[in-house]
Amino acid sequence: MNDSHSAMFKLQGLQVRFGAVRALKGISLHVNQGEVVALLGANGAGKSTTLRTISGLSRPSAGNIFFAGQSITTFPSTKIVRLGIAHSPEGRRLFGGLTVAENLRLGSCSRSDTDGIAADTERMFSLFPILRERRPQLAGTLSGGEQQQLALARALMAAPKLLLLDEPSLGVAPLLVKHIFEALAELKRQGMTMLLVEQNMKLALKLADRAYVLRTGSIALHGSSAELLSDDRVAQAYLGAAQ
Repeated sequence: MNDSHSAMFKLQGLQVRFGAVRALKGISLHVNQGEVVALLGANGAGKSTTLRTISGLSRPSAGNIFFAGQSITTFPSTKIVRLGIAHSPEGRRLFGGLTVAENLRLGSCSRSDTDGIAADTERMFSLFPILRERRPQLAGTLSGGEQQQLALARALMAAPKLLLLDEPSLGVAPLLVKHIFEALAELKRQGMTMLLVEQNMKLALKLADRAYVLRTGSIALHGSSAELLSDDRVAQAYLGAAQ
């Protein structure tokens, strides 16, 4: 399970700087095909920066990103999506003035398989039934939880091999968080490979096979979800304790 050589995806010594600030200090991690891996840690630990760098939105100052056996470190974000990495970002980044249906269509803009797109749209409505009801509605008028479901569905419409999820429970009512994580569990059963950033440690570890805990830009802990659920150091990392 922990063999990084045959991994679908891996980071090696990834460093990211924003001016004088070292946001990531040489992190290495891997995700195997069909695996759900969580990235945990306090605010400012570097979790979102990691996802943004993988998807080409931020540039590393050192290190490498490998996907399906090739280096994608310098690839533009459009090419990364076409290769099969989709990013559901923190804050959702939906087109508020477009309908639910139009947002979903935009998610599939890197594809040309019309039948597959139609089938996947139907699959999204099965996975997130509220979106079927809201189909003609403007995305900006949806509740926080509905918007999060749309952001996830839009990312999935790219037919990704690897799904990057940034804080799917953030700003979402508890009942809808439950729905969202049930949908993610169903995607896991279907074999979707995911790298998940999530503030809710217990929810994340319940879904994930393994997790890495980031602390101020470095990986402080790594292990199976079962191991980390019983490790007091995980909670300490969340408190951002510097000692």
